[in-house]
Amino acid sequence: RQHPIGTYIVDFVCFECRLVVEVDGSQHREAARYDSIRDRDLEARGFVVLRFWNNDVLAATDAVLEEIQAVAIRRSPSPPRRRELKRRPNG
Repeated sequence: RQHPIGTYIVDFVCFECRLVVEVDGSQHREAARYDSIRDRDLEARGFVVLRFWNNDVLAATDAVLEEIQAVAIRRSPSPPRRRELKRRPNG
């Protein structure tokens, strides 16, 4: 869902993976310069930005989801090693 980051509102964000997904319509053809500046700002904040055209999301949904998943997996924090897990007291 949309979420503010700095002065921008992004379409979708996963803070854990520092991943932003933007779904762009035809209006973004004229806004390429603005989008580039915006993406650089988000990247400077530690995010990776993936952009997809509306048509691609609708016509190639599986491919879009696979790309998002691949990036999310690469950027996910590593799970703690077993010895790093804190033991919970019984209760």
